[in-house]
Amino acid sequence: MHDQPNPDRAVLGILLDRDAQRPWSEAEVEREIGSGTDDCLNMLHGAGLIHRLGGFVWATRAALVSDEIGA
Repeated sequence: MHDQPNPDRAVLGILLDRDAQRPWSEAEVEREIGSGTDDCLNMLHGAGLIHRLGGFVWATRAALVSDEIGA
């Protein structure tokens, strides 16, 4: 099981990419990651790691700082 990709991490990974344009549309995330991203986005939003507004998503400041410090 550990060798299977984690879609939640994949979604968060693209939202944390500092070279990528932010915010991402939910449709762009789905095209990049594949189907089933809505559940990932719901989980990440519920955990306070992403913002969602009008069909767009982006990483919260807490997620960005956590990524910077390697937490």
